[in-house]
Amino acid sequence: MNAFLQNKKTLKKCKIYTMLSSSKKHLSFHTPGHKVGKWDLTELSFSDNLSAPKGCIREAEEDITAILESEKSFLLTDGSTAGVLSMLYAIKLLGAKKLAFPVHSHKSVYNGCALLGLTPVTFDLSVTDDGIPTQVAKKDVLPALEQADALLLTSPDYYGNIPDLKDLQSICKTQSKFLLIDGAHGGHLHFEKTLYAGAYADFWVDGVHKNLPAFTQGAVVSTKKKDYVSALQTAVDVFRTTSPSYPIMASVEYAVKFPRNEALEFAVKEFSKKHPDFVRLQEDWTKLCILFGKDAFEIEKRLEEQGIYAEFCDGNLILFYLSPATKKGDFKRLCAVLEKEFARLGKPSVQLVPTPTVFKKIPENAVVEWVTPKDGIGRVCARAFGLFPPCIPLVRVGEIITKEKIELLENAPNVFGLREQKIGVLKEEEL
Repeated sequence: MNAFLQNKKTLKKCKIYTMLSSSKKHLSFHTPGHKVGKWDLTELSFSDNLSAPKGCIREAEEDITAILESEKSFLLTDGSTAGVLSMLYAIKLLGAKKLAFPVHSHKSVYNGCALLGLTPVTFDLSVTDDGIPTQVAKKDVLPALEQADALLLTSPDYYGNIPDLKDLQSICKTQSKFLLIDGAHGGHLHFEKTLYAGAYADFWVDGVHKNLPAFTQGAVVSTKKKDYVSALQTAVDVFRTTSPSYPIMASVEYAVKFPRNEALEFAVKEFSKKHPDFVRLQEDWTKLCILFGKDAFEIEKRLEEQGIYAEFCDGNLILFYLSPATKKGDFKRLCAVLEKEFARLGKPSVQLVPTPTVFKKIPENAVVEWVTPKDGIGRVCARAFGLFPPCIPLVRVGEIITKEKIELLENAPNVFGLREQKIGVLKEEEL
């Protein structure tokens, strides 16, 4: 814990960390079972209670609420997924029945709709000439929103794109529709109010562990409106654990209070300008996209042999995730290694994945057959699957599975949606 939280000026402002660091070691006849009895605690007389905070946790949430300029923000130790589910439940409590969102949304959005009985109204996204998914377009949002009670956006998306939030907020206000933003990858953007989800959304999630120095699973869910606080509180109480991790809570407070790193932001942007053939830096500086085309998986392996691990490779580009806590020396080392690869390749060869072909809506009682990925080519997908991260479906339910997508799946080091290395397809008699 002490080795992780290194910014002393920030630590002095952190209420939960102060409580933990000042607590005395004691005899532990309470959970958790490791019996360390100092940092990883349960709810004791001095440690406060996330379910009904009145001490250091309440003070931390009040500070976070002020920093994020929300009406109310809630600490989460269950990741952004708990925040997404809480947002969806909150709008259901407020009367929403249908939710519009882009198909490239996180699987928690799909799962939340299924769990809560919200009808999904999805719309497609296009890709750039480099094969990078774009953000939502107004022409695609409007027809979907007409059929829905709320709009959910991902901002920034996995590749660092940010939609026209001001315009989309105006549309939602005009139509009296809720605006929700999954900001799982955008907690650091509270420094830039024009890019920050909280400047526009009715409800939003900050996944602070993705691009700020918080422990994994640390997140915050917030609302901008006083009338929505009660619904979000109820939803959070449903989906948030009753055994929250105190180190995670402390790290979330620390991360939200962590200072901006403008020197690193400038260095990243300068590197991007220097290598326009390879670097694809979108609005969010923490998502460094390097276009390697058909050589991407091979280069990813070569970088790992040198001890450099990227966030993700989609078979076309390698995505490096940065944060205000990234050391400038580490970034310089990465740049030097990448520049050697740039010189070796000369120019990237873009590898595009075919756009999906939706066959039909799968009935709820359809029979699912689990087959090897290669045996699934040409079949109809019955269970979405894809690369992990970002847990966005590569092949959606109802889509005809292509050879190109199976090859991408088999080249990826991590995937989701498979069972014992098999994919779910519609049983042929159902066709």
